[in-house]
Amino acid sequence: MDVRVTSDPQAFEQTVFPFLQQDAVLHTLIMSNVHERANGTVRAESEPSYYVSVHDPDVVGVAMRTPGRGVYLGALREDLAEPIADAYLDVLPELPSVAGDRPAARRFAERWVERRGGDLTETRGTRLHKLIDFTPLDADGGAPRLMKADEVELVAAWAKDGFAEELASGHLEWAARRLEQGTMWMWEVDGEAVSMVSYHLPIFGVCRVGPVYTPPEQRRHGYAGALTSHVSAMILAGGNQACLYTDLANPTSNKIYHQAGYRPVADFVDVEFSA
Repeated sequence: MDVRVTSDPQAFEQTVFPFLQQDAVLHTLIMSNVHERANGTVRAESEPSYYVSVHDPDVVGVAMRTPGRGVYLGALREDLAEPIADAYLDVLPELPSVAGDRPAARRFAERWVERRGGDLTETRGTRLHKLIDFTPLDADGGAPRLMKADEVELVAAWAKDGFAEELASGHLEWAARRLEQGTMWMWEVDGEAVSMVSYHLPIFGVCRVGPVYTPPEQRRHGYAGALTSHVSAMILAGGNQACLYTDLANPTSNKIYHQAGYRPVADFVDVEFSA
């Protein structure tokens, strides 16, 4: 078994995408992050990403670590977790967390604290869903529309409020990129934007929906569900598959997406490290 580490997203994409595209929904997070860095559509980063591939002799597993984040294993096989942990131990002085399929994430985490010390804590569970049985959802008034040019600051503020940890920084640049790509939709009621839903451009026929955000004062009117179903319908009309992630601690969003026709594909966990 051969474990390889690279910081070159283009080379990594060429090496591992034939393996990942066998199930582009299951591997959507790794594929979109690598592809966006390979084609230069993310802002410049101050430190390198580290990508790992395991070969036996063809690719059998992958992992990624982008700046400021933990290692992401996705649906990695459990038996590959320790070799990948060893590879990251060789290049990373510290690491905040690891995420992926529970057996693999736990085994990676145990290897990390065994070598570096500290404790591990399972902090969050997420679920990947795929749109299987599309059902349009309604809201209490309003209609969908694309983001407008004068809403960059609004979208950035909503992203910072709802997804500060996921987006880390650069919210204005992130919002401006959504405007340029035409991938941010707003739900509007009486001339006021009340909810937003974005999506990633298709990679091997898969679009990942998110983030989804409604300000607290505008919630419980069905805006996010209706807008998500609108974006999902648009993705299907383009001949692509739609998928999204939910937080397992949020039963409301899981229920809404189920009503829209999304069905579970896989569950993942986040494991954090502490000194």
